[in-house]
Amino acid sequence: MSAPSGTPTTPVPPGSDPPYIPLRHDRWPKLRTPRWLLVLAAVIVVGIVLVALVHRPSQAERAADLRGFLSDMNTDIESCAGGVSESLTALHAITTGASHDVATAVTIAATGANNCSPANNMQLDDLTQYQVTESLASFRLDRVVNGLVTWAFPDAQDVQADVVQILRAHDPAARARASAALQRALQKLRAQRAYVDGIMESAIRATHVHAAPPRLPG
Repeated sequence: MSAPSGTPTTPVPPGSDPPYIPLRHDRWPKLRTPRWLLVLAAVIVVGIVLVALVHRPSQAERAADLRGFLSDMNTDIESCAGGVSESLTALHAITTGASHDVATAVTIAATGANNCSPANNMQLDDLTQYQVTESLASFRLDRVVNGLVTWAFPDAQDVQADVVQILRAHDPAARARASAALQRALQKLRAQRAYVDGIMESAIRATHVHAAPPRLPG
């Protein structure tokens, strides 16, 4: 078949390939986050920060939180504190002659000492992990939490261990040494109690809460 008139043709030599035309590789189009969405996210973040900075707990909120804190402290320390009280009462009964049941008194003190270890007392274990609510942060009540743990272990435990040594003493010299050790341990216990009570009483006065720190013997 002849080419249309007026259209020149160039013969293609046999075995020649058609001219190479490189393929165009375009990248996938990138998905861009709308600018208005970025602005909205930034506004939300700033709003959250401002609310956190501006909001301050009211006096009523802090008072309620402090009452809850004092209740928690009493719950967590009361079993150890009760053991100290019972141990000292049992020792007094023996030394005054009101009781001659030394074996029972030893059991009371030994059990109480064991119960003042967080490893053996669920309430004390809870105390070691207690987190003070943020509304009470200015009172630094975390010092109370740590102070009560120390009051129990090792201070209260040492007191009751010394009670056991007095009760088991077989001669006046051994009893005197154990009694002197008990007095030193009691001094530490009282000093620790005064320390934590001072912090709690300061918070109580500041919030005008009608409450008191946990009752700690010694």
